[in-house]
Amino acid sequence: MERCLQLARLGAGTVAPNPMVGAVLLHDGIIIGEGYHMQYGQAHAEVNCINSVLEQNRQFISASSLYVSLEPCVHFGKTPPCADLIITNKIQKVVVGCSDQYHEVNGKGIAKLKAAGVQVTESVLEQSARLLNKRFFTFHHQKRPYIILKWAQSSDGKIAHADFSSIPVSNDFSNRWVHKWRSEEAAIMVGTNTALYDNPSLTNRLWTGNHPIRVVIDKKLQLPLTHQLFSSVAKTIVFNNVKDEFTDSTQYCKLEENSNLLPQIMNVLFQQNIQSVLVEGGTKLLQSIIDANLWDEARVITNEQMIIGQGIEAPILTNHRIYHTENLVNDRIQFYQPIFNSSTPNTSN
Repeated sequence: MERCLQLARLGAGTVAPNPMVGAVLLHDGIIIGEGYHMQYGQAHAEVNCINSVLEQNRQFISASSLYVSLEPCVHFGKTPPCADLIITNKIQKVVVGCSDQYHEVNGKGIAKLKAAGVQVTESVLEQSARLLNKRFFTFHHQKRPYIILKWAQSSDGKIAHADFSSIPVSNDFSNRWVHKWRSEEAAIMVGTNTALYDNPSLTNRLWTGNHPIRVVIDKKLQLPLTHQLFSSVAKTIVFNNVKDEFTDSTQYCKLEENSNLLPQIMNVLFQQNIQSVLVEGGTKLLQSIIDANLWDEARVITNEQMIIGQGIEAPILTNHRIYHTENLVNDRIQFYQPIFNSSTPNTSN
């Protein structure tokens, strides 16, 4: 099962809104096949696992045990049901990491296997299996994206100069890691001031993989269309109080002015099947999310050698715990979880 989880992680950033899944086929203590869900809309882990078995070993498939990190699906989506594939191949033993609580599955896959006479062992490394797909489970349980907060601050707790002009805070190593984070999430979000003053591209140009969907709050549509956010390299969603409109790679979503913006935004992202959001600032947006208890983890980079003095104060986390710390040269990177959310995993991914 540990190998299943290791394989599943290889699908980070490419399979959402599907979950990451890994599978291993074991015969007489020897792995004869393994696979993972590689790309949304393409073959699932069980299919890739069985297809990977060499011709000389295919005679052993029915006598093997299939290990899979998540309950096999039982519904027709973009691919046929994996439970049917297992039954067709006459595999008699299946070991499952955790159940799939998506309403189309939710125990039905395990039930179908058992009804066909398959011996199913459940909940093996269950906590690790659930943690792996924390985005997927949060999305379906709470009907909103999994929300990750990120900012970089000086040692005296500032994120920019007082006039909003930006300053490079984190080092090159941390910056590359941040771009890896971007490649793993469905969307990246900033507020008006960050977009206006920093003119960020919000791509993962320092890493490989898909660019996240760019999300910006611009109530009065004051951002210049020449800004990098509006390049065609990735889709951009602009939340505003003026219009609903599609223009090339930009979608304008009009919000109700007298209602709380954050629930509206998260509902739209949920409806668009955006499973996770990396929020990169600035302080006003980040603090509003913190104050609304609407976050699932935070990643804070502190340059321990930098002092800005007069500047924009960094957000202040409340109801939190540090669960991990990394040091990259002069940067200290701390990972936080909210303690108000009982469904939040207790360890890092």
